[in-house]
Amino acid sequence: MNSFVMTDLASCIGCRACEVACVMSHNNGCLPETTEGFLPRIRVIQTEQAQTALTCRHCESAPCVDVCPTHALVCQNNSVQVLQEKCIGCKNCIIACPFGAITLTSTSEKKTTQRASAYKCDLCQDNPTGQACVNACPTKAIQLFNPLQIASTQRQKQLCTAIGKREKTIQKSTAVINALKETPRQDPTKKEMAIRKDTFSEIYNSFSQCQTSEQGNRCVTCGNHSFCEWTCPLHNRIPQWIKLGREGKILEAVELSHQYSSLPEVCGRVCPQDKLCEGSCTLKRHNLGSVTIGNIERFITDTAFDMGWKPDLSYVKPTGKKVAIIGAGPAGIGCADVLNRNGIKAVVFDRHPEIGGMLTFGIPSFKLDKSIMTHRRHLFTEQGIEFHLNTEVGHDLSFDHLMKDYDAIFIAVGTYTSMRANLDNEEAEGIYDALPFLTANTKHIMGLPQRPEEPYINVKDKQVVVLGGGDTAMDCVRTSIRHHASKVICAYRRDEENMPGSKKEVKNAREEGVEFLFNVQPLKIELAPNGSACGIKMMRTEMGAPDASGRRHPIQIPDSEFLLEADIIIKAFGFSSHPMPWLAKYGVKLNSRGTIIAPRGNGQYCQTTNSKIFAGGDVVRGADLVVTALADGRRAAEGIIKYLKEPIQTAPHLTNENTA
Repeated sequence: MNSFVMTDLASCIGCRACEVACVMSHNNGCLPETTEGFLPRIRVIQTEQAQTALTCRHCESAPCVDVCPTHALVCQNNSVQVLQEKCIGCKNCIIACPFGAITLTSTSEKKTTQRASAYKCDLCQDNPTGQACVNACPTKAIQLFNPLQIASTQRQKQLCTAIGKREKTIQKSTAVINALKETPRQDPTKKEMAIRKDTFSEIYNSFSQCQTSEQGNRCVTCGNHSFCEWTCPLHNRIPQWIKLGREGKILEAVELSHQYSSLPEVCGRVCPQDKLCEGSCTLKRHNLGSVTIGNIERFITDTAFDMGWKPDLSYVKPTGKKVAIIGAGPAGIGCADVLNRNGIKAVVFDRHPEIGGMLTFGIPSFKLDKSIMTHRRHLFTEQGIEFHLNTEVGHDLSFDHLMKDYDAIFIAVGTYTSMRANLDNEEAEGIYDALPFLTANTKHIMGLPQRPEEPYINVKDKQVVVLGGGDTAMDCVRTSIRHHASKVICAYRRDEENMPGSKKEVKNAREEGVEFLFNVQPLKIELAPNGSACGIKMMRTEMGAPDASGRRHPIQIPDSEFLLEADIIIKAFGFSSHPMPWLAKYGVKLNSRGTIIAPRGNGQYCQTTNSKIFAGGDVVRGADLVVTALADGRRAAEGIIKYLKEPIQTAPHLTNENTA
């Protein structure tokens, strides 16, 4: 009789820890390097009524085995197994499986050879610790049934029938979730509105230890490796440091978070948690509000710094190697941090007067106080990282010099060329790009000198229209509110549901007095007699059908034009790569978008077409997230360490639990 894994519907909470465990079990105990590599052989199916994990039943008379023309599916070792070398990818088994438990995936033994193969549960036959999904399930909803267990279950049911006693179904999952309803999600309080609209100080108050403990107790701890860990690009051990934080073990918690993140105090503030870790939280799927991961992360790091904590790098042995890093944004910082922890001298060059890149000069202070990055610079400098600020490679320093004097180079310059709208009169007075507007405002607040191409713009008593619907647009409208503009409007061509910006930021903007105008598309900048902008000719739109990616595109409504009056127009259409002519000499290839080709994942480490040069962050991905840039920088550092043939250095105090 075949063994099989089955899920108790009454006990499953839909946490997806089984999926993560399954993937890691078949990937040498590691999370995959790309989202395409996340291929669990067990799938959590969720409906409004219930959730359960579905996988192969290893049927006795398996229809998949019967229909396979090449005998790639066979019954062996009390299970149904796939012989990948025989599979031709005909899909007969997928159609025949009554449970929908077989998929088709690409397999490769060599980088140059790929083939399609059936993909299904193999009962972790090569795993000495047993079935990964069974071991990982926090509610023990998933169980292995072998012939002995099946016989035992059968006898129990027979006994109940004989004495006239019916088994009671205990809704264990309901009990677990209902217990958390007594403690609802609580976000941090915000400063008074008058303070918010008058100053650029952070609007959120910090959690207390009591709040951290209360909110941290809501975490279900979905297995040793949770789904929120997978959805975090840094694969941070979130439930583990939440547990330490709620117990008041702040120093242990901050040590653990720093093993995976170079800037947890930043990620806790500006990461789009609602789309990443908090968006995948089990509690959210039960309509209970996700765990407040970002605010707990912020509390842990801020409190540790207040306690005087600094990373202990006394174990690090210098290698004598040194690497030049171009750009002190999140990608550059992530790379420098990991290199420094492995004894490789990191020398960072940046054109700005402070580290952080977009963190410092693109994100306003009301979201990320600038003293945070200044503190980080002092901390990194004490640890041995060398910064050369106000230094632009290609202008103040030649790339040739870096190629000659350094063992490797990491390029993390980001993207800061504003996307054009291609509107008539786009260059008129009163029209500004978002990033120079935000950068100049930050420098004004910090008391730093202005650049001629980025003059400070005060929009006090002006009617401001911001075009765009992303987080940069939200930064512009909220900055304009703090300038005391007479009216601030965000105009976006899609509806609110399809806005790319954070819902939290949209809510904050509304609270502060921003007006939103959806389903409108700019056609032309209208000019006053003096040649300055006086408004925008707009056309109303409606949402069309979803495209192949699932996103709906706006369709113009004929004869719906109108004039939207404006004194100041700020364009927030995103950013593209800027010219880097010094790369061509060294054979570094760019793609059609002008970003550097430097693949990551599947055994690749952000290495460009010149083996000595690595690149990551927005200059490779295009405009993306802080956390993905951090992940790229850390990944590139691993590649540089391999390229320099140096061993990974690990702190001796790390426990197996920390590094698992």
